Amino acid sequence: MGTPLALKIVVVIALFFQLIAIIYAIRLVRRTKYNSIWILCIIGFVLIAVERYFEVIGIENTQVGLYISIALGVSVSICVSVAVMFGHRLVSYIERVERQRATFNRRIMTAVLRAEERSRLNFSKELHDGMGPLLSSAKMSLSALSQEGLTAQQREILSNTTYVLDEALRSVREISNNLSPQVLLDFGLRQAVQNFTTRCSSLHGVTIKFNTTLRAERFDNDVEVIIYRVICELINNSLKHSGCTTIKLKLDYDNNLLTLSYADNGRGFEPQAMMDCGMGLSNMSSRIGSLGGVFTIDSAKGKGMKAQASVQVNSVTV
Repeated sequence: MGTPLALKIVVVIALFFQLIAIIYAIRLVRRTKYNSIWILCIIGFVLIAVERYFEVIGIENTQVGLYISIALGVSVSICVSVAVMFGHRLVSYIERVERQRATFNRRIMTAVLRAEERSRLNFSKELHDGMGPLLSSAKMSLSALSQEGLTAQQREILSNTTYVLDEALRSVREISNNLSPQVLLDFGLRQAVQNFTTRCSSLHGVTIKFNTTLRAERFDNDVEVIIYRVICELINNSLKHSGCTTIKLKLDYDNNLLTLSYADNGRGFEPQAMMDCGMGLSNMSSRIGSLGGVFTIDSAKGKGMKAQASVQVNSVTV
């Protein structure tokens, strides 16, 4: 009894797809590290194709055909089994490559951030040690001028010039401090954040509640700088964009885990949209990621914004 025509058509279609799979597998042999997987797949597809061919011609109905069919089935099973075992090695290799890539990206980000901080520090020193003394000398020279014999208009000009120099000195100190806060280098994260929040609160009229379990702990310079920059960016974003009246900030350190918790009562936003278009959120996430930490944001329109960052810190100097 011959094989039905419909079954033959189905087998031919299956053979066609197997041929396509063989072609793709041949291409993958040249492109991947563990090419033995694809070689075994090719062998398996060829054996299946041979088995389907024997079914079409009806040879499996004979004793010899039965033995051949069993041998082909066993061979296919062996090829698939070995391919799966090699596939596990391929998955492990891919995971290892992904870990190496993540480590490499973190190292690149750390190098970029360190270079950025060095540039900030150098520029800050140039302002503080170069421009600052020049402005101070100009103010002292003006202050030494006697106002006797000056007209009221000249005294007003002198007074205005002295005021402008005072503002210039204040701006230089503020810019220098923002570029590279000396208090962070000298006294650590707690004092630097405390100074920044106090200054922002007084300048913008916003209540900033800062709580921390930190005492005299000192962390790696990269950790302190990045956490400080993230806090500054969060507060600046809230002051510029959220219309908030209260900001809550908390820094916890427990069991080598440094955790930053932040919240404001502003108008809120869609986090993903802000990640895509700006506000520095993606930059903050990248900074925390460079430390191997986790950064999350939760917000909705009309419900304010919450952010949290956690960084594992192994080395601490007290």
